[in-house]
Amino acid sequence: MRFVDKDLLSVQEARILMENAGEARKVLAGFEQERLDRIVVHMAQAAAKHARELAVMSCEETEYGNWQDKYRKNRYICEYLPEKLKTMRFVGIISEDREEKMMKVGVPLGIIAALTPSTNPVSTAIYQALIAVKSGNAIVFAPHERAAKTTGRALDILMEAAAEAGLPDGALSYLGTVTRQGTEALIGHPAVALVIDTGVPEMTEAAKAAGKPFIYGGTVGSPAFIERTADIPKAVKAIMASRNFDYGIVPAAEQYIVADSRIAGEAKGEFERNGAYFMSGDEEKQLIGLLCPENGSQDPELVGKPARELARRAGFSVPDTVKVLVSEQKYISDRNPYARALLCPVLVYYIENDWVHACEKCIELLANESHGHTLVIHSKDEEVIRQFALKKPVARMLVNTPAVFGSMGVTTNLFPAMTLGSITAGVGITSDSVSPMNLIYVRNVGYGVREIEDRMAGDAEERNGRADAAVLSTTWQTAVPKGGDDSLDDELERAMKKLLEWMAEEE
Repeated sequence: MRFVDKDLLSVQEARILMENAGEARKVLAGFEQERLDRIVVHMAQAAAKHARELAVMSCEETEYGNWQDKYRKNRYICEYLPEKLKTMRFVGIISEDREEKMMKVGVPLGIIAALTPSTNPVSTAIYQALIAVKSGNAIVFAPHERAAKTTGRALDILMEAAAEAGLPDGALSYLGTVTRQGTEALIGHPAVALVIDTGVPEMTEAAKAAGKPFIYGGTVGSPAFIERTADIPKAVKAIMASRNFDYGIVPAAEQYIVADSRIAGEAKGEFERNGAYFMSGDEEKQLIGLLCPENGSQDPELVGKPARELARRAGFSVPDTVKVLVSEQKYISDRNPYARALLCPVLVYYIENDWVHACEKCIELLANESHGHTLVIHSKDEEVIRQFALKKPVARMLVNTPAVFGSMGVTTNLFPAMTLGSITAGVGITSDSVSPMNLIYVRNVGYGVREIEDRMAGDAEERNGRADAAVLSTTWQTAVPKGGDDSLDDELERAMKKLLEWMAEEE
């Protein structure tokens, strides 16, 4: 029996894929925006036909989330994203100012290495493939090992459709033999212009070490502040729908609730009426014992599981109507596992006296585990909203909307993205909701609008003016004697007498 080293095979495959992508890049350089647009539409239409199949396959392979919500995400990316992109230009002349005689030209970065997550293996892959082709880039994927079959199936569908529409071979591909060594070889390849890591935190250090421009879309929990002027029922419904969506695995989903003390009781009642279960102290300990064992890391087998199953596994029961488990906390502590990002339908509930203290709490949460990713505020007070927008160390702030749907651009006008940058220092180069604009550089073109002689003449006049002023200043300083007001008056009097003498001589 012949032994095959999987790691070496993966590394070799990565190198071949990058070589092919390099050849494809040369061909893509000649594609105009309109041609790229036709390919994008064809790819999206093909993927849309398999949106349900891929959602079910994702849940079966990863055992994360639920297929119904994944189906919704797949359809959203396949249908809405192309519509959003339709009128946008990223290749060739993307803007022109005839009056100012300036022009901007979009230039693809080249080859992108993309790491996709196990939590959103289909919608993320489709989205990144579409924005890469839209911006004229080649892209090579490294699927997560836990979702390799599903991501591979999604990319096969896209690759077939792209080839039919005229995309060159090698412009869209993926690592079939998935290993860490192969992924590292991919992102470290000299031809890679940009690395995108979406929800694969175990690869961030390798991505940074590769020395490439690096976009990181983290997996975190977001704080949500319910201010006293908020529409409480609406705010609670938004938070519950968001936190329970796909059983809590969407990166921007709310995990921390900060409630104004004046409305905290009312808000708690609304949460309970909408399927939230506030755990007792003993139940909290049981759940943490399940989610975060002694080593402090979350059990990956409990990611994306419904609240009822989490409770059952922890050793306590909840009604069938329960959608989210809630822990009431007073303080943020590194030793408190509930203050860490949990990819499941669990909320942490804090109460603060007013918006000022709530502001401080949100800043503390953002600095602790949210890494400046996303913040939500529910309020009707525009001044409070503005203060939060000005002061919070966060990449995106959402107002009166669910975090999951707002961050994805479903309920806001933000770009419909599956990769959401944060402001974490040293991890990634952008806080944007990543779009094709992040996959190009802009070549600025400026026409000559004035002659160099005109500028030089102006400069000469300015220099002569400065020289004359200097001479006059020197003359004045020389003429004026040192001393007080009396000596100055005497000198002026002598000068006037001399002037009168000259005038008399002229006559």
